[in-house]
Amino acid sequence: MSDASWTVDVAALELEAWPLDAGQIVEGAPEVSGLVLDTSPDGRVERGVWEHTPGVSRDIEADELFVVIAGRATVAVAGGPQLELAPGTAAVLHAGDRTVWTVHETLRKVYQTTA
Repeated sequence: MSDASWTVDVAALELEAWPLDAGQIVEGAPEVSGLVLDTSPDGRVERGVWEHTPGVSRDIEADELFVVIAGRATVAVAGGPQLELAPGTAAVLHAGDRTVWTVHETLRKVYQTTA
């Protein structure tokens, strides 16, 4: 994207394949895709769209705020809460959180991460 202000229909965007490492897949054959929409000049902040098909995967998180726009999932945070995600849900994950994502219906979210 450019330095100018902009809008985009995140539900209609075509995303790029962002393959999971084999060690991240816990169950099923989930596929992940996404698209970076914007980054800050210093590269520390990234904004984009991310999608995960049904299945179970694990991850180690960055500092992130996201809003679910489609789908349904349960995210178990090691040593923390279990998050139930559905359209309209906003959530925060913290750098270093170890998570297990159980995606029941293809999940699409708009996110902002901070390094």
